[in-house]
This record gives sequence, structure tokens and C-alpha cells, in this order.
Amino acid sequence: MPRLLCCLALACLAAAARADFDSDKRTNWHHWRGPDATGFAATADPPTTWGPDTNLRWKAPLVGRGSASPVVWGDRVFVLTAVKTDRKATPAERPALDPRFQTKTEPPEHFYRFLVRAYARADGKLLWERLAAEKVPHEGHHVTHSYAAGSPTTDGERLYASFGSFGTYCYDLDGKLLWSRDFGRLNTRLGWGEAVTPVVHGDNLILNYDQEADGKLYCLDAKTGSTRWEVKRDEKTTWSTPLVTTAAGRTLVVANGTSRVRAYDLAGGAEVWSGSAMTTNPIPSPVRFGDAAVAMAGYGKTVALSIPLASRGDLGDAPRGNWRLAAGAPYVPSPLLMNGKLYFTQANDPLLSVVDAATGKVLLDRERVPGVRQFYGSPVGAAGRVYLTDRGGTTVVLKEGEAMEVLATNKLDDPIDASPALVGRELFLRGEKFLYCVAER
Repeated sequence: MPRLLCCLALACLAAAARADFDSDKRTNWHHWRGPDATGFAATADPPTTWGPDTNLRWKAPLVGRGSASPVVWGDRVFVLTAVKTDRKATPAERPALDPRFQTKTEPPEHFYRFLVRAYARADGKLLWERLAAEKVPHEGHHVTHSYAAGSPTTDGERLYASFGSFGTYCYDLDGKLLWSRDFGRLNTRLGWGEAVTPVVHGDNLILNYDQEADGKLYCLDAKTGSTRWEVKRDEKTTWSTPLVTTAAGRTLVVANGTSRVRAYDLAGGAEVWSGSAMTTNPIPSPVRFGDAAVAMAGYGKTVALSIPLASRGDLGDAPRGNWRLAAGAPYVPSPLLMNGKLYFTQANDPLLSVVDAATGKVLLDRERVPGVRQFYGSPVGAAGRVYLTDRGGTTVVLKEGEAMEVLATNKLDDPIDASPALVGRELFLRGEKFLYCVAER
């Protein structure tokens, strides 16, 4: 009996901790797609207008290069980057190429420093910097990519950062290293580079290691880094972050893929359902609406579909699901889900669609967003507004709804590939040169 009471007490503590986290994340931006992995912040109300001399509370200089999005918890903003050093590798120090894989990029000859940085939310002061690794990459990356593309995540106690081939790391929020893991190298399609964004759910940490061969999905103990389970993925390279969500008493890990969208049981990794042929280079992350997962991919052809989370087994290459669209899906950006509507751009182009998430009805069909050219960052939303930041550093703010109503066009002289973070009355943008805090002043 004492042992049973102890187990019940631990279960109650775990449930209470989970409830606290669910409450706290509403007022933070703990994941690259925000509190609910949708791009929407229900409690945020950031400015509509800004510029170099307007509503810019601070800007903090960055080092190196990265497209990892910032995450925010409490009084801190966390960013990852990779810095090319002057240290040239000897032939013996350079990783051997794997002849199995075709590549269109050249591996570098220099060591890179993989850094985790924490900034003060109030004034942009650098609070701490940690060197996660110093290594020579085994492959290059696409000219528009970087070696720090996977975003960090936090549960309010620990910060999780994955540099993929260069290791996965866990720190406390003051920068103390708690654990690290090395899962070996990723061999990406044509050597275009990698992006592994961890997902934390309770005391579980999910990592998607899709690659050209021997891809795996990992579930780790978030506190210790030990492996709880791993499953092989019959998929080529993806850059998509899984969705972890609970439905009908079961927690699922929903992962996008080239051949299938698949759902795994978080409890042990068993595949629960799979279906639909997607596209090469799937990047957008799934989102949840109601009792369904919505997955998209937009390279070459375009697919957007809603699959009931209660599905089971093999759903086929064209499952009925709830609805399916064959036009307008994004390539790099993930969709925004806000108040029952999906907002997404075709490929990387400034062609916006708005879709009813319940029915798939197209409310706005690929209408051009004025003043912008190309998107890598994903749209975000708050306070009845949609924010779309293009690669040139221009953010167009739209009124939420079915029409193209531009509220403001805001320009910064800094390229931006990362997605914005919205917290309270602030908006955070990670540029190529600076990290920005946009707030009324």
C-alpha cells in the first residue's frame, strides 16, 4: 500500500506540473510555433507598426549565422547560431564523405562553433553563451540554409537545443549543461543541410532524424536524455517538426514525411496510422484543429489535408479524411492556425490562402500580399492580426479574416529567415545581423 500511495502521489505531482506548464506557456513562446504549435498567441498583443526608429525597444548583435527561431520564457530570449572559425581542419580532421549519397554542396574546411545564447528580454543584454560543440561539418548546406536551423524549445525549467549531427543538448535556464547526446551524422538530401527542432511534451522529448538513409524518430527522457524508444522511419530527408498532441486518451506524435503522414503512440512508439503520399522535401509542421491533424507540403506538387486523430492503420495514398486541397500549400513556411482558420502562402511566394480548418473551404485563394517577395519564416498571429515576415526583413501585418486588408508594412534593413515570436506586448525577430524586440514606446 505505501508503494501504491507513493506512485499515486508522484502521478499527482506530474499532473500538477503539467498543468502549471500548460498555464505558463500561454504567456510565453516556448516552441518555434508558439504555445500550441500553431503560430497563434492568444494572450499576445504586439505592435502593428515599427521600423528602425519606431517601436524598437532594442536590438542585440548576433554572431555567426542561423535561421533558428527565438523562443521566450519569462525574462529570457534564447537563440542558436553557428560560427565559422579561422581554424582550418587538417585532412585527418575532415569527416569522410559517404559515397552512398549524391550531394550538390561542398563540405567546409573549417571548424564551426555551435552556440546557445540567452538574452535579457528587458534590454537585449547577452546573459550567457555556451559552446555546445566545435566540429567540422561533414556536408555543406543550401546557400539559403545554415548550420543552426533547428529552433530550441523549453519547458520552463530546461532548454533543449539540437544541432542535429553536431549533438543535442539540455541546459538549465542559467546555462548549466545538464546532459547531451550524439545520434551520429545526418545525411540530407543533396547535402542541403539539416534542421532538428526538439518537441517537449511532459517529461518526453521528441527528435525527428529523417535523412536519406536510416532515419529515426527518438523519444528521450527530457530530464536525463536517456532513450525511451526509437523507431525507424521509412522516409527520406524532411525538415518538419512533429506535432505531439493528446486525443481520446492517447498521446500521438504526428510526423510529416515524403511518402506518408504518420502518427505514433507516444507511450511506446508504435505506429497508429499512416496515409497520403505527400511531396519531396516536406518542411511544414502539422497543426491540430479539433480532433484532426492538418498536414501540408508544397514542393513540386501541393498537398494539404485534414486527418482525424482517431484514425487507425493504413489509410492509403489518398485517404478521405476530413478534407483535401491540391493547391496553394507552402514549401518552407508552416501554416498559421488562428480562430478556426488556416493562413498559409503558396510555396515560398507571397500568395496567401485562408482556409476554414473544419471544412477545407477556401475563403481566400492565393491572393498576392503586397510589398513582400519570398517567405521562409512562418506566419504568426495575435490580437486579430496576421504577421508575415519575408526574407528581406519586411513584415506585412494583415487584419484577421477572409479578405486581404493590410494594416501596416514594416521594414528592417536585415534579412530574416526565422519565424517571429509573440509574447505579451512584444514581438521578437531574429535577423541575420540582429535580434530585435519590437514593443510600443
